[in-house]
Amino acid sequence: MAVEQTPAQAGEQSRIHNIGYRNYDGPRLGRAYARRSLYSQSLRGSYGLGRSVKSKVLPMLIFVVMCVPAAIMVAVAVATTAKDLPVDYTRYAIFLQAVIGLYVASQAPQSVSRDLRFKTVPLYFSRPIETADYVRAKYAALASAMFILTAAPLLVLYVGALLAKLDFSHQTKGFAQGLVSVALLSLLFAGIGLVISAVTPRRGFGIAAVIATLTISYGAVSTVQAIAYNQESTGAIAWLGLFSPITLIDGVQTAFLGASSSFPGEVGPSTSEGVVYLLVVLGLIVGCYGLLMRRYRKVGL
Repeated sequence: MAVEQTPAQAGEQSRIHNIGYRNYDGPRLGRAYARRSLYSQSLRGSYGLGRSVKSKVLPMLIFVVMCVPAAIMVAVAVATTAKDLPVDYTRYAIFLQAVIGLYVASQAPQSVSRDLRFKTVPLYFSRPIETADYVRAKYAALASAMFILTAAPLLVLYVGALLAKLDFSHQTKGFAQGLVSVALLSLLFAGIGLVISAVTPRRGFGIAAVIATLTISYGAVSTVQAIAYNQESTGAIAWLGLFSPITLIDGVQTAFLGASSSFPGEVGPSTSEGVVYLLVVLGLIVGCYGLLMRRYRKVGL
């Protein structure tokens, strides 16, 4: 038989205990601080810093692979007293585009897929950070990581060229042109990698999709360009380069940065065609940012 409690007895059993919580009276750092923190954390994570040893192996190995050929070229130039470096600054990233693609494929999903998989994105957007802050921080972090990856070997080449006492003005101009080229490449590849990776919370699917997109597009464009060159349809070669990220960068630097083209027969775009290349590159970068904003407006709900 249940015994009814009087209001006094119920009040004695339901007490509010003070467990020491206090209001926060410190400074409110706001959105800018949160955005900078997310950028810094994402940039460090792109090289495995602050994570397990296993997470550091692949990005650090790729970084070494990017820099070792440059060091070898410098050693050869110094030992043989060459008049110039074996490869132009603007051509280095084109030669190692497969390594760069592997880095994007491994780090873009790492940057965003885990947040989607564990549904932590709404927590970011609770306060004070907003959708634009998250997207900008992630985009800037991956682009910065890629710029470090692609600019470091150029710096090795430049320092080695100066040690070999090559022409200072010529090397400085080439180094500056190379930095502009890899900056565009970093923005373009980071945007493509993040857009693809943000579609799925599965990191493995994201890696495979990024590799497939970069590899298949470059292979298909290169094959069709070779066919057009063999059939003496050289006018179509430059326009075909618009359909692959790496050939887009190749076309821009050929038209505006004094680089030699890697297209069949070195048939690169003219200045007027180069304007189209540049507009397409900038359009893709802006488009990737817009798609990321649209994606995370839905995810953050």
